[in-house]
Amino acid sequence: MPDKTVTIEINGMPVDATAGQMLIEVTDREDAYVPRFCYHKKLSVAANCRMCLVEVENAPKPLPACATPVMEGMKVFTRSNAAIEAQKATMEFLLINHPLDCPICDQGGECELQDLAMGFGRNVSRYTERKRVVKDKNLGSLVSTDMTRCIHCTRCVRFGQEVAGIQELGTTGRSEDMEIGTYIERSVDHELSGNIIDLCPVGALNNKPYRYSARAWEMLAKPLVSPHDCAGSNLFGHVLRGRLKRVAPRDNESINETWIADRDRFSYEGIYADDRLTAPMLKVKGDWLEVSWSCAISEARDVLRTSVGDDGNRLGVLVSPSSTVEEMYLLNRITRHIGSNNIDHRLRMRDFRDQDADPVWPALGMPIAALEELDGVLIVGSNLRREVPIVAHRIRKAAIQGASVGFVNPSAYEYHFPCAAYVEAPVQLLSQSLASVLVAAIEMDGGKASEAVRLGIDIAGINESHRAAAQVLLGKKQALLLLGQITLRHPRFADVRAIAAALCEVTGAKLGYLPEGANAAGGALSGVLPHRGPGGQVARTVGLNASEMLTDPRQAYLLYGLEPEHDFSNATLVTQALTAADTVVCFSSYMTDALFEYADVLLPIATFAETAGTFINVEGVWQSFDAAAKVLGNAREGWRVLRILGNELDLPACEYRTPADICDALAAELGNQDLDTSYKGRFKPTLEEADIDILALDVPMYAIDAIVRRGSALQETAAARESKSI
Repeated sequence: MPDKTVTIEINGMPVDATAGQMLIEVTDREDAYVPRFCYHKKLSVAANCRMCLVEVENAPKPLPACATPVMEGMKVFTRSNAAIEAQKATMEFLLINHPLDCPICDQGGECELQDLAMGFGRNVSRYTERKRVVKDKNLGSLVSTDMTRCIHCTRCVRFGQEVAGIQELGTTGRSEDMEIGTYIERSVDHELSGNIIDLCPVGALNNKPYRYSARAWEMLAKPLVSPHDCAGSNLFGHVLRGRLKRVAPRDNESINETWIADRDRFSYEGIYADDRLTAPMLKVKGDWLEVSWSCAISEARDVLRTSVGDDGNRLGVLVSPSSTVEEMYLLNRITRHIGSNNIDHRLRMRDFRDQDADPVWPALGMPIAALEELDGVLIVGSNLRREVPIVAHRIRKAAIQGASVGFVNPSAYEYHFPCAAYVEAPVQLLSQSLASVLVAAIEMDGGKASEAVRLGIDIAGINESHRAAAQVLLGKKQALLLLGQITLRHPRFADVRAIAAALCEVTGAKLGYLPEGANAAGGALSGVLPHRGPGGQVARTVGLNASEMLTDPRQAYLLYGLEPEHDFSNATLVTQALTAADTVVCFSSYMTDALFEYADVLLPIATFAETAGTFINVEGVWQSFDAAAKVLGNAREGWRVLRILGNELDLPACEYRTPADICDALAAELGNQDLDTSYKGRFKPTLEEADIDILALDVPMYAIDAIVRRGSALQETAAARESKSI
């Protein structure tokens, strides 16, 4: 039944609205501004600030617009004398206890209370009593507090309850004695908790690392895209004199709504770490020397020309999955041009047996926003909140709205939403556990046992948890089976995926992936794969994958944007391979002791905030951004360095002037071909037990890449400390 439409008047103008819709939503839509503090479009209605009082005809007193549903014939006045007087009275009460510390408040210049006080406040207070003082709370390393400024809007409290799913903050006391805190003096540790900084309409909750470092009106807001996970959250980088001072969310309803993860917000500190590489360096007779760019590029050119070998197999090129599309496309072109196919961005993968059946790019299978509309989701091998917090948030919303959400996981991770099924499977037996779910689905659905027969799965070992997991997908109109990063890193990944594909065939669910890095989709589409070129084109000669390049060491390596000791599945193996190599050329933003040991050429490249580029997120959205901050020292944007290197190697058609030119070249190469993201394989799993430990597969949230690992505030959080203590 369609929603009933009613007609109301706002300041004498007739407008249509949906019956039951809150009045403030209608006034916002019609640009009839109503002041507010506690109201937020993404949170429930609290109606406790009373700043949004408006006059409604025949009402005995002004009514809060945020909590007043519209009705047929309602006449509303937002700027009448009665409304304005009510709003001024509310403002006067709010300012009774508010400190007069705007000159030192980080919220100054972007404070909602400050703005509204200019329009609705009195010039001189009528109150001479002593103001209330509230002790500040220690909420951890990310959020600073000045609780005397708090006006009890409760946005932060509702955010924890409704968005994060965990009540980290709450209220104690009443009236003048009311305080907001954590009850037991603990920190706020949810991976989205930094959003309470943006929600706070006053200066009670602020960005702790940023505190006292700049003023809002001094900075420029530059659009950025998150480089830390495959969701591609939209950001604003606030820049002062070329230096990134803080990061805030940029609204995008189709991806991150108004939220960002804490690692997106606070990782910028890593850009200015003490170990930034700011000048090209060359190892000469065991000693490191700073050299000119021309000298460093010439050395890199000579290495690539001489070390590739006649068959192209002497060289290995390993690329960070968070590199931009432009960097990846140029790396692919350079590597193929010099005669090698040994190039890969799948650094933490262990199982490549079924790579020929990979989709053109690892896709979610649907828009991120559509996750909320699912009625069944089965997640296999994923610490979801830690891997992709924004996707976890969307799936939580689906669960709250009634969707069945289940997991097949090697450990009991917390999700803070209703869970319809949880199969806790030992990581060594992940494929067997999912096979049991498949058999249970066949048993419950009937008539499709051929799938189990084809896969060679014995119909045995089914318990109620397997049946509950199967029920999550069976009979659903919109269902998704999602393979997380633990699955993608698993030594029996091909087995798990084949079983997952069969389960999708039985239940009618879609198969989706949550790949590593910000640009795994871009890596696949750019051709940074040993067996495929751009757009999934089959390579004439199949090169070595990331694991093979290390298991069978190459004579020379080119490393791009990564730290081998942290970013690979086997740190010991990669260190041994690099140490044994004749030459290692590293494009890096950082210099580490490990790099100094095995590298021969160091080329300093810009971080994500210092370069223009493009990321392609897990739903396939191309998101381009410009450089926000000034590149440190003598470092250079990666795409520029690669373009010059390409020219030195006589790479044809390499006169790119902007990143957009490179994107256009890739788009032209992709053409209008159908970029199918479905799994087409017929791989027969063996169901062998994997020799692996969960600690080797579950990468800590704040150790995912080089920038995050150097975010000092992030490394002081409870999540970081727990991961380091294991």
